Amino acid sequence: MYAREIDGQELNFGVSGKLIMNNLVMYDRETDSLWSQFFGEAVAGRLAGTKLPLVASQILQWGDWKAQHPDTLFLDTGLDGLIIDGYMSYYFSDQTGIVAETNTDDRLRPKDLVVGILGESTQKAYSYRDLVAASVVNDTFDSRDLVVTMDVRVFLATVFERTLDDATLTFGGTVDSGQMTDRETGSIWDKQTGVAVAGELEGKRLIRFPFITGFWFGWKDFHPDTQVYEPEIGP
Repeated sequence: MYAREIDGQELNFGVSGKLIMNNLVMYDRETDSLWSQFFGEAVAGRLAGTKLPLVASQILQWGDWKAQHPDTLFLDTGLDGLIIDGYMSYYFSDQTGIVAETNTDDRLRPKDLVVGILGESTQKAYSYRDLVAASVVNDTFDSRDLVVTMDVRVFLATVFERTLDDATLTFGGTVDSGQMTDRETGSIWDKQTGVAVAGELEGKRLIRFPFITGFWFGWKDFHPDTQVYEPEIGP
């Protein structure tokens, strides 16, 4: 998700029909510039080189979102009944895109879902498979202390900064798949919202850190030098 205001001008986007390394290219209706969806950057036109700010976001189930925000507005398409995702067969196939991979990297499987985070000059990917196994990953990336979480009930990954009030927290001790505890105070935290729901820090909220969700084959094509999270192997 990107913010779409640049220098005080609100841009409106559409789909150009073009691709860059199997990834969608957008255009803005104000200047007709072309934008890489993956980078959030204009690649051609008057705004070439301009970047859209990445916004922290989540892919939530509607029921969870509505429970958290009961007065939310939503787009009513007028469609009734079950809506089928036309890409469902693609998700479970070996197909990786219209054109061949640009960069071969077998550290993960091509269709592995990853959480990708960006630093000033470095990138890092966490596979969903590893996050499901770990549930909570404490990490330091680009001089920032982060926690990457997985709520396996709804297959929801989220990244938070784990520095709070100038103290760095260490998470673990999962209460259930939707909650975690910090080792410093034993407070209980909701993985979806980053809010402490019980304990010494009850009511405190962790800051979300923006990330990109995508297939490994796409992430490593755009970020060939990316780091990859490697789970610790026990004795």
